[in-house]
Amino acid sequence: MYIHIGKIVASFGTNGELIIEHGMGKVDLKKATALFVEPTKGSYLPYFIERIKHKSDTEMYVKLEEVNTREAVKPLTQKKVWLTETDFRKIAAKNTAISLLKYEVFDGKTLIGTVEEVIEQPHQVLLQVPFGAEDALLPLHQETLVNIDHTQKKIYLNLPDGLLDIYR
Repeated sequence: MYIHIGKIVASFGTNGELIIEHGMGKVDLKKATALFVEPTKGSYLPYFIERIKHKSDTEMYVKLEEVNTREAVKPLTQKKVWLTETDFRKIAAKNTAISLLKYEVFDGKTLIGTVEEVIEQPHQVLLQVPFGAEDALLPLHQETLVNIDHTQKKIYLNLPDGLLDIYR
């Protein structure tokens, strides 16, 4: 099982460094076994990390083994970056929104589904959850959040009336 953490947005310098945009905060990816790049949908290629330097809370400079030139970065640019679920759980801080991936979401006591993606916006976080034939985007902020149980990996929400009806 792989968890999407971001994407490669650009090359940096001439020695094969790249910039990864992510939503994990200042985490130490050196604990990861490898980063997986998705060149085509559903295909994951492992790249081992040589070094990492944080640019900001949402971007980092990464040097991957065997990626040694600006030209070698070009085919990787705009590709999604993934971690194994095991590495992700070791690395993701409990207080970051992305740590909610794979949590079950409930509206009251009714199970809606499992978080497949976390979308961070300036005033709220949206949880993307498969619901029926579509993916529902559920707002996560102080007015909808009831509780997060990290032990059970469950999120309890109180969603506005009719919100789920638009996805049926």
